[in-house]
Amino acid sequence: MFTHPGDLPSGPAVPGEAAQTRRAAGAPPPAAPVPARPAGRGDRLLADLLPLLLTVAAGATDALAYLGLGGVFTANMTGNLVLFGIAGAHGIDLSVARASAATLAFTAGLVLTFRLTRDLPAGSLWPRRITGTLAVSLLCQVAFLVGWIAVDARPGKVWDVALVAISALAMGIQTACARRVAVAGITTTFVTGTLTAMAESAAGGSARHLVRRLCVLLALVVGALGGAFALSRQPIFAAVIAPVLVAITLLLATRLHRVQRNAQ
Repeated sequence: MFTHPGDLPSGPAVPGEAAQTRRAAGAPPPAAPVPARPAGRGDRLLADLLPLLLTVAAGATDALAYLGLGGVFTANMTGNLVLFGIAGAHGIDLSVARASAATLAFTAGLVLTFRLTRDLPAGSLWPRRITGTLAVSLLCQVAFLVGWIAVDARPGKVWDVALVAISALAMGIQTACARRVAVAGITTTFVTGTLTAMAESAAGGSARHLVRRLCVLLALVVGALGGAFALSRQPIFAAVIAPVLVAITLLLATRLHRVQRNAQ
């Protein structure tokens, strides 16, 4: 109950009145919000490393598919389209089945991933949803490894088509994830565009992203070399390379998320 006229409320506070009251009472002003730290050099280097690891995995996967699954590709669909024409001219039905399985599964992985990540903000360094979606690719890689072990690295006519589809699905998911990430010049599965971009930059006298793109080319070759070597020496181990590299990528991505969260 009010006992004095001065105790009655006098209407809404005037802007700045609350701050003047705090100063009169000796209270400190409220702390200004701390802006989020932009991505540092270390964060960007780590974000650049992740797609390179995936590129090595793609090289190993394609080497295994081409040499161990009847001469098809599960990461590079351009080669499969050529195989369609070759198989059609020579009447090789099984090659058509493998190439069809790879192309359809790869496309399914692309569409699924693009739908799951369609509302991600442009220019994101490495969004959490990319890490979660890439974990699905890892599950596909593990499923391929289990099937590869089950047939003792010697799949028959039915198993090889199924394994091709599983591997291509994983590569489709990986390719779409890499495209959503803001790392210029890295696709992780096909490098014709990367090589074209390098030539265009060189012709224009620009060295921007040159080192990154060279690393992409080297990573794919290293992955293919490792996959082919493992297949010739320890065929089972050839299917271990890709899931291990994807798992390492996910662990490093989790660390990157933690650094970004602490910087906010």
